[in-house]
Amino acid sequence: MNKFEAVLILNPDLATNILNNEIDEFKAKLETHSAKIINEENWGLRDLSYTINKYKKAFYRYFQLETSGSIVKEISKELNQSENLIRYIFIKVKNHQELPTKLNNEKK
Repeated sequence: MNKFEAVLILNPDLATNILNNEIDEFKAKLETHSAKIINEENWGLRDLSYTINKYKKAFYRYFQLETSGSIVKEISKELNQSENLIRYIFIKVKNHQELPTKLNNEKK
């Protein structure tokens, strides 16, 4: 099992219940593919560095995972189908960073 960190960037116009459903669906996809969620953080609504699809803000969610690279590819294909997901990234790491992350500590 490899270690990955994932960040989901979600549409800022989503209602809380729809946002939570999107996160729950992502977690269900991980469980379906036998990926293990080690930790997660809600980074909340934040400014984007640049405009994406006319959005200047987005909801960020951070995950620490243990899974294989082939499962990440499979999950990526499924994530591409989501209309509420603006961007996502999976990064393979040697060790997970300590929580809470610096970004989480910067919350206003």
